[in-house]
Amino acid sequence: MPNVAVLVGSLRQQSINRKLALALGRLAEPKLDLTLVELGDLPMYNDDLWLEPPAGVLRFKDAIRRADAVLFVTPEYNRSLPPVLKNAIDWGSRPKGDNVWAGKPGSVVGASPGVIGAAVAQSHLRMIAGVVDIALMGQPEVHLSVGPGLIDPDGNISVASTRAFLQDYLARFERWIERF
Repeated sequence: MPNVAVLVGSLRQQSINRKLALALGRLAEPKLDLTLVELGDLPMYNDDLWLEPPAGVLRFKDAIRRADAVLFVTPEYNRSLPPVLKNAIDWGSRPKGDNVWAGKPGSVVGASPGVIGAAVAQSHLRMIAGVVDIALMGQPEVHLSVGPGLIDPDGNISVASTRAFLQDYLARFERWIERF
């Protein structure tokens, strides 16, 4: 079963994107093992820190290196991706010669209470992913507009049509990972 490192672009414990990531983990079983990777202990990128790399950076890079694939679950902040995700991508791509993203299959999903469901953030993330050599799956795009009740109190997707869409998405992501 492929191990997928999941990077959530919100640090809030009750964020809708964190809830979506956990719900996707339930839907993916037993085909994919989705594992949330902590981003909150990564300092802002500073090239000087490579002299004595922070433990959180080493842990993060190791988690991405060990993963078979990566899944970004992102909200949208001011029509772009959150700084925590950009920071993680920067740490993972450096120092020169140690890019843990290189050739890694990936995908991006996002949720928002707004009607465009993090679509612009995903577009920006797709541009960055190409630069660091993450092979992102192109379709289907998943940018959910999350309203009350989409994710139930137990953390499951409660709307049947959305659940079916996400199950199809995960099946396609599994096939994408197998190609690599």
